[in-house]
Amino acid sequence: MKQRIGVYICHCGGNISDYVDVEQLSKLIANENNVVISKDVMFACSDSNQKEMIQDIQEKQLDAIVVASCSPKLHTHTFRNVALRAGINPYNYVQVNVREQCSWAHSDTPLDATVKAYGLIRAGINRVAYSEALDNIEIKAQKAVAVIGAGVAGMRAAIELARLGNNVYLIEKEEKVGGRVAQNGKLFMTGEDGKALTQRLLDNVKSYSQINLFTKATLEKVSGSVGNFNIDVNVEGNLLKLNVGAILVTTGFDYYQPSDNEYGFGQTNRVITLQEFNKLVENNSKELSFDGKPVNNIAYIYCVGNRQSKGPNRYCSRYCCTAAIHSSITAHEKFSGIKAFHFYRDIRTYGKQELLYRQSSLNGDVYLKFEEKEPPVIEVENGYPVVKVKDYLTSKKEIALKADLVVLVTGMVARSDSNSVSDKLKIPVGNDKFFNEIHPKLRPVETVINGVYIGGACQGPKNISESVQSALAGVSKINALLKKEVIELEPIVARVNKETCLWCGKCAEVCEYDAIKPLEVNGKMVAEVNVATCKGCGICAPVCPNDAIEIAEYSNQGIESMIAGFAAQAEINQTETQHEEKDENALVGMKEYPKEWKTILESFNGTPLTIPQISNLSGLAKELVTYHLMTMNRYGIVEPAGLNDEESYYLYKPKNH
Repeated sequence: MKQRIGVYICHCGGNISDYVDVEQLSKLIANENNVVISKDVMFACSDSNQKEMIQDIQEKQLDAIVVASCSPKLHTHTFRNVALRAGINPYNYVQVNVREQCSWAHSDTPLDATVKAYGLIRAGINRVAYSEALDNIEIKAQKAVAVIGAGVAGMRAAIELARLGNNVYLIEKEEKVGGRVAQNGKLFMTGEDGKALTQRLLDNVKSYSQINLFTKATLEKVSGSVGNFNIDVNVEGNLLKLNVGAILVTTGFDYYQPSDNEYGFGQTNRVITLQEFNKLVENNSKELSFDGKPVNNIAYIYCVGNRQSKGPNRYCSRYCCTAAIHSSITAHEKFSGIKAFHFYRDIRTYGKQELLYRQSSLNGDVYLKFEEKEPPVIEVENGYPVVKVKDYLTSKKEIALKADLVVLVTGMVARSDSNSVSDKLKIPVGNDKFFNEIHPKLRPVETVINGVYIGGACQGPKNISESVQSALAGVSKINALLKKEVIELEPIVARVNKETCLWCGKCAEVCEYDAIKPLEVNGKMVAEVNVATCKGCGICAPVCPNDAIEIAEYSNQGIESMIAGFAAQAEINQTETQHEEKDENALVGMKEYPKEWKTILESFNGTPLTIPQISNLSGLAKELVTYHLMTMNRYGIVEPAGLNDEESYYLYKPKNH
């Protein structure tokens, strides 16, 4: 049990201290058992405070630390490194969230925010008192990667992995590589032919001896864990066993298939999908014709199978608008006399694709807007479709158009075999049936299974450029993982007491990661945890009837002590928690702030300055000055003071100076 604990409570520049009385908490926490030092600091994560923490740990001989600040998702590694640099085990540190869970959640009741923060900090102290010195789990990694799916994203990823020195097994279900792109002609925005693009990539793949390409191959079974996956692949009836360190899934997507009578689909053969129309344009040379008759009037109906408020596909595929407009432009370039009518809900030609929308308008294309509640109606007259719609751009005027062809602009949906791949690799699937990453912004290509990554349109609608970028992000992650040869994993995993375990199998039944298997030890069967696969989620612990399994750092004793700490009576002085009005005439003063802030403030000589002037006087880069000035402005340290004489830069000055 840890007996020399240091506690640091962060102001977060006012994010916490505006509503939580951190100064009073610091004084109260100093009286807790085993707490040797208790401080309230302006920014716990600042370089100056980190150095001070290291000094405290070494001088006071602390054996554990608690930091009460923002979410552990932001700074867990920051303070683990502080502990490591100071000479204590990084797992003898606990971070308590008093920003998101206290000051932000209870900003309307500061007293309650302070009381809650007091309980959470005491729970953190009790938890760290029972913390253990743990070492990271080390796994030897196979420097080989399986790429599932040989579309454009998969081939591009395989090439980069091979270029970085990895052995690659490129596994494709179909007879030919290239996926959907290989079926396309001219592509936006480059104008390159889809078949030529895939052939160029295939030639590049073949030039690398490290890449083994298997077509007509399906994934049969996956076992093992990060650094050492065993994969069974069925190649035309022959079973191939592969051993790889990581897996990248780039299986792509399917096009939405309209149902019978959806916008007239199936009522007449003149209602076709955008993919069928593109093939028609590609196969015709001098004149665009269908069933031996010329095609002049073309009606494009957008958002077919996507953005359904009541259907399964509520998302926008994003690429469809540009794809339809590009097809229209291609038809205009190849054939004369074409008239295009676009029935749309919203046009989403983002980025440079907006140029295509402009070109379409210059070509004379007509755009008519409808809403989902009043979609276009298709009627058939003499074998030709007639599109009737209320155009919202003309105050819902009813318009009827006789078309030679109706083109349904269909979106992307998850592949029909995605559930099979998901079951074998344990990849979560979202409500949209696409594969789920851990976090769309912070960890966009990682899955909950260590060593399994996703890229391209298998995780959601993407155009070619976005798919390749996604796959290459996966390549970067995989190479960073495998190049060390030894993979370090967090040691917070399930542990089994083999003396009390009788192997009832309940823990294995609830484990979603297949991390628990039976093992014979001294003549009896017990549970064995695969530490490389275990995520430390803790779902196995409560189902054990003999209480024979627990999670490292979350022992029963530790959790019970946390509850006791949080539930203990809190004696908070209410008068000190009142949010005081700020004196607008007071000089700016802070207990502590980053050293760059001091440098910037010292640059002011009584007159307002621009960012370039501050940069010259302080010696800091303009980008760094800009970043810190914005933060200082947010916390009331500086304020804008108008424009300079040339009106080219904003002026800033210390607040109240």
